Amino acid sequence: MLTVYFPAQAFATNCYVLATDRGQECVVVDPGIGVMPQLQEVLTAYDLKPTAVLLTHGHVDHVYSVTPVCGGTLGAYIHEDDRYRLGDPLGSLDPGMLSMFEQQVGQKASWKEPEQIVAISDAQKLSLAGLDFTVSHAPGHTEGSVMFGIDTVPDGLPGDVDVQSTVLSGDVLFAGSIGRTDLPGGSNEAMQKSLKDVVLPLPDTTLVLPGHGPGTTMAHERVSNPFLQNL
Repeated sequence: MLTVYFPAQAFATNCYVLATDRGQECVVVDPGIGVMPQLQEVLTAYDLKPTAVLLTHGHVDHVYSVTPVCGGTLGAYIHEDDRYRLGDPLGSLDPGMLSMFEQQVGQKASWKEPEQIVAISDAQKLSLAGLDFTVSHAPGHTEGSVMFGIDTVPDGLPGDVDVQSTVLSGDVLFAGSIGRTDLPGGSNEAMQKSLKDVVLPLPDTTLVLPGHGPGTTMAHERVSNPFLQNL
């Protein structure tokens, strides 16, 4: 699986581009703030054509560029419980956070909802750009946070990395940490349940590609992540 990712201009949100190979259709995951120039460079360099956008949840740092990526033709896939957030993701920012965001981007923030929104649900199977995704609902960071599982791994991994599948974990699981639960719609109780029932059952051979920070593996997180201990 061809996998390219880079951090957005603000909040260092990882934007992922996934395809079966160069010159094929691709899926864009979590196009955040200010990603369009670099995303276009990636699409051009690998001769890729976006066919859908997957959103791990509805926070502005993960969805800000979804409308220009989708245009009027591509679907934006988001869990039904976070669907409402695409109405006005900027509205959840307090004035101080919004001001900081605008200073980082260098322009006044604006928002237009994508034309085609596809509500997804737990355990749903998605076949997009030649790749098969499984949706795992994992609320806690937001009501509709999800992880996208794929039964393949990125090309070019080091030979000593023992992984057989991939999960795009959004802000559910990070290397050494988890997503915060103190924002509107967050719930520590729901997060603990998601970690126990959705994250911990993942095989050790799962590569974790998170919404922020470096990739990791379930084998590593199971023994080192303090938020997974004693669950």
